[in-house]
Amino acid sequence: MSVMENARRTEPGAIIPCIWRGDSFVTDAVACRAAGEALADQYRTNQPFPHIMIDDFLDPQVLDRVLAEFDDHRAYASQTFDRAQERFKTQFSPTESTSPFIRTFFAELNSANFLGFLEAMTGIKGLLPDPYFTGGGFHETKRGGKLGVHADFNVHGRLNLVRRLNLLIYLNRDWDPAYRGELELWNKSMTKPEVSVAPLFNRAVIFNTDRDSMHGHPDPLNCPESRSRQSIALYYYTSPEEGIAALAHRTTVFRARRGTDDKTDWQVRRNHFLNDWLPPVMNRFWRRASGRIRRLLQRA
Repeated sequence: MSVMENARRTEPGAIIPCIWRGDSFVTDAVACRAAGEALADQYRTNQPFPHIMIDDFLDPQVLDRVLAEFDDHRAYASQTFDRAQERFKTQFSPTESTSPFIRTFFAELNSANFLGFLEAMTGIKGLLPDPYFTGGGFHETKRGGKLGVHADFNVHGRLNLVRRLNLLIYLNRDWDPAYRGELELWNKSMTKPEVSVAPLFNRAVIFNTDRDSMHGHPDPLNCPESRSRQSIALYYYTSPEEGIAALAHRTTVFRARRGTDDKTDWQVRRNHFLNDWLPPVMNRFWRRASGRIRRLLQRA
């Protein structure tokens, strides 16, 4: 019997069908593109910017396995954030995973088949994955944690590509609304969130990343100490026709909500002002001089 004859498809209902081959799985190119085409109108017309929320995104057996093997392999390279804009949030990179299943999982979400789904749905051609998972991978936020409303960095410095899409897949079973942690998509004027998405298991959110794609979960988590808000994040890029040098490079930009105690990230605002208004030579001089001043102050 051939491998394909021995394969079984995912149970009906998943938006992205998976074909199981023994203990692993692959996606199907035709099914992925058809799924993207079916969602294209909804994605492109949703407000406050192109986005979509999809329940039953993958075969739940896939995510159950990913979650179980992630919990067994917490020795991944990680980075933890604890400041006013990002509180009690940790990123775990999958690049050092020893789990063949997790490696397959991320490879499929970076594959040509899955890119076909994204391109058909969003209308963005020439999408490219990030093999380094910069800023992506597994995300975990603990009780009291939050992520302020922000627009993401726009240039992948290592690949010289411009960021176009975010994919978030939530891993939280039995998530009580009282735990909070909803993803909010804010309007351009930052007067209110237009969309609020609970981080429920096997729910995916995909959206365009532009300078005004403001999003976050800005209110502190109220989950028990034994729980956390877990998700998978992947980002997708294109090569700009005008060249990467023509773009104003931006890091993550946090915005304070009106009537709250959200903190403004003045360091980022200063850097963007310098990028926009200083010639490149003067900008480099200013950054070097600032670095020297900081080091001298630290020694004093």
